[in-house]
Amino acid sequence: MNQYPQALTIAGSDSDGSAGMQADLHTFHSLKVYGTSVVTACVAGNSYGIHDSVTMPLSFIAQEFKDLADDYQVRAAKTGMLGNSDLINTVVENYQKYDFGPLVVDPVIITKHGDMLLEQSAFETLKQNLIPLATVITPNFFEAQKLTEMQINSDADMMTAAKKLRDMGAKNVMVKGRHDSDEQTQVSDLVLLEDGSHFWLTGKYFNTDRKNGTGDSLSAGIAAELAKGASVTDAIKIAKGYVERAIQNEILVGHKYGPINHWTTEEIKS
Repeated sequence: MNQYPQALTIAGSDSDGSAGMQADLHTFHSLKVYGTSVVTACVAGNSYGIHDSVTMPLSFIAQEFKDLADDYQVRAAKTGMLGNSDLINTVVENYQKYDFGPLVVDPVIITKHGDMLLEQSAFETLKQNLIPLATVITPNFFEAQKLTEMQINSDADMMTAAKKLRDMGAKNVMVKGRHDSDEQTQVSDLVLLEDGSHFWLTGKYFNTDRKNGTGDSLSAGIAAELAKGASVTDAIKIAKGYVERAIQNEILVGHKYGPINHWTTEEIKS
């Protein structure tokens, strides 16, 4: 019983399957981890955009946590979009109540194009209450700037930002490099570990509209590998490689901003 690696996504459901909880579950499946979920919200949308959303009642979210804890042996968890302060606090309270292993925090605050997704009050709650629980935090370039209240213009700035994020309570930090220019050829991410060591992960920049769910899948990949017993370093490297392949090997789904290819580790037959 409960011997197979199990991981948990705490996130919103995206009806088009490209991001959010669906991307997390796709990733868990591809990396051979059994995926469980705490649904925090439901989003109606497609490849053209998001058109409506609804937040789950807090009592329902708490019940989801309890039911999973009563039956499953979750070995790692990750968070995604958490829309308001009350929801964030409910997640924090229940994560602390139950043993769901290390936590990967994907701080869904700002899009990769710099658009704000959270109200200021929820942003402050995330900083004060959720980030200190993070085994790994994975902000994108703009989220790192917002969280640290600084501009990142160099590798040295990125290191300073990573140290500030660790000072907020996150044990390990992965600051994703900026990737919003059609002219760039590479993306470099910085990983600062709990012991003070660090390394860079540099990969090719893929100029494509098939990138929905990239950040979700990265954080889910880290959680999946942690659930299987990997070290933080190995989990990050494996997840990064998985996402790179998923972007590079496109699938044609939808009409505008499409998903990455979560079958990238398997043979695709047309």
